[in-house]
Amino acid sequence: MNIKQAKEYIKDSVKLYLKKDEDGEYRIPVVRQRPIFLLGAPGIGKTAVMEQIAQELGIAIVSYSMTHHTRQSALGLPFIAHKEYEGLAYDVSEYTMSEIIASIYDVMRESGIREGILFLDEINCVSETLAPSMLQFLQYKTFGRHKVPEGWVIVTAGNPPEYNKSVREFDIVTLDRMKILEVEADYEVWKEYAKEKNLHTAIVNYLDLKKEDFYLVETTVKGKSYITARGWEDLSAMMLLYEEEGMKVEESLVEQYIRNPRVVKEFCAYYDLYQKYKKDYSIKDILMGQPSAKAGERARKADFDERLSLMGMLIDYVQHEIRENMEELDYISNILIHMKALKNSLTAEGQESVGQTVSDILAMLEKQADGRKKGMEALQKAGSLSDREKRKQRNVIRFLNDCAGKLRIADMPDAKAAMLFMKECYDGEAASYRQGTEKTCQKLHYLFTFVEDTFGSGNEMLVLLTECTVNKDSAKFISMYGCEDYHRHNEEMMVSERGDILMQQIAELDL
Repeated sequence: MNIKQAKEYIKDSVKLYLKKDEDGEYRIPVVRQRPIFLLGAPGIGKTAVMEQIAQELGIAIVSYSMTHHTRQSALGLPFIAHKEYEGLAYDVSEYTMSEIIASIYDVMRESGIREGILFLDEINCVSETLAPSMLQFLQYKTFGRHKVPEGWVIVTAGNPPEYNKSVREFDIVTLDRMKILEVEADYEVWKEYAKEKNLHTAIVNYLDLKKEDFYLVETTVKGKSYITARGWEDLSAMMLLYEEEGMKVEESLVEQYIRNPRVVKEFCAYYDLYQKYKKDYSIKDILMGQPSAKAGERARKADFDERLSLMGMLIDYVQHEIRENMEELDYISNILIHMKALKNSLTAEGQESVGQTVSDILAMLEKQADGRKKGMEALQKAGSLSDREKRKQRNVIRFLNDCAGKLRIADMPDAKAAMLFMKECYDGEAASYRQGTEKTCQKLHYLFTFVEDTFGSGNEMLVLLTECTVNKDSAKFISMYGCEDYHRHNEEMMVSERGDILMQQIAELDL
């Protein structure tokens, strides 16, 4: 299966493992909750999907790589305990708490979240001294004498032996205590992730043309040659920073992440072309509704690779703005919640309250901002705070703090005036959002217009429609604000497709 299928399977398993009956007992007893073993090549996103699952379920996650653990660190250190039984004193060997188990309790204490995922990577690379204890751990969820707390689901991961010389193959007794998911690299699944994470468009466009270069492991006369999904993602982050600083992306940078000489040369050659296309076509002018006649003429005569790259750049630019628009909408919706709470604090049964002051408004703003901050910190400590959620929370906190700061220096006569001021602040944010939405709608319209004028209803239009449909932010944006171009062309494509099917059926009748 691919990593997306594995993610959904693990997510469903975790939800079922955490399901309780009317007495508060887990429907599947802890001893029967088989740990999940995610087996797949390195760098395909096993760790990333575990973080996504925790974020989506709102539970905590504790991650450990087992390669560095010894018996002592995993099971705890021995010490002598003095005990007495019926007047007889004796000494016994006991163990301190496992570092891994202690980390779970630390996360629960600091975040307040009681349920989570214990993710142990490289589980099949444990040290020789620790290997005998793994069977006990997988069966009874204990390290030494200390159990994994109830409400914590165990998910493990590892690489097949052909990728890692340190792999210790489990026997059947051990394997029979796990649910095994074998995962393979899948470019189309990774592409969805890449779009969501705003990975460099040049990388996605290159891999659209050469999918076979997405994941590659070879043995050559010079040793191992490899390319992983992790390598492309890390390269993307560095390339974006290089461009931001005006630094040139060269082979010496790319080969640090992509360990295959052929792919390094071919990608660098494509990247130079990508930069040239970006400049020659002037993407911003096209999306402002002012494409040059030369750009349209060149696009019509361009070969397949160049047209695909152009479409990738145009779609990526618009989808990036749509994604930011959807994040801003979430932000606006959240500050509206605080505005309603402030308004409700000033009214009682529909009447204005007596005794509310500007200081009361300030105190409530500070309380709201502090509550947001503590909630964000709790999720962060639990490892279940996504980048998108973090940006939203920070923006809401910033808005509340800015309003409080302005209120302190303003000369407001009473709480009602302070509330009117707060409304003005909110209205300003909402107006800014509406203006941004109008501009994004215009760019989407200009994108459809350019593709229609240049390519008609060909494959390029089909690519655009598909990307607008499968991308969740684009689909949500269009459903909320509409897009006449999208609906018109989508309907035309559907009619054309039905016509093609009908003609094919007629031909098959051999009349």
